[in-house]
Amino acid sequence: MLPRKDSVKLTLKPTLQHIVATLIGFFFLIVGTKHFIDPVWFEPIAPRILGRPRLWVYASGMFEVLFGFAILIPRWRSWAGPSMAILLIILYWANLNMWVNDIPINGQTYTGTWHLLRGLAQIVLIGITLWIGDWTLSSCANQDDEADPFDKLT
Repeated sequence: MLPRKDSVKLTLKPTLQHIVATLIGFFFLIVGTKHFIDPVWFEPIAPRILGRPRLWVYASGMFEVLFGFAILIPRWRSWAGPSMAILLIILYWANLNMWVNDIPINGQTYTGTWHLLRGLAQIVLIGITLWIGDWTLSSCANQDDEADPFDKLT
């Protein structure tokens, strides 16, 4: 007897989420660790307006390691996914700074097309991390009425 289509769908999503979370988690652990091993590589793209680029490189590396580890733990994914998405939004400022100010990395500057593709990749990563955390706009809108503290005021 063949499994029902909906039962396959139910087991496929968590399996895919686990595989993707593992890949992204290890990627963030590796890149976050590189912030501490070779901070000089990351410093040029830290927005100058913030000052102290080494501090921001270490801070971003710390959060990349933290969320990279957290997303590996299935029961933590509900907060790690959205947290990683927020981090990706914040960190895009450095990539935008690199684009707008034509900052070279390893002596190379990149074309506008490369930066656009990098921005699209960032958007895709944000979507994936939200998916890993099972976060959607409808999940926020469908919260239990008892969870709304303002309901008790009326």
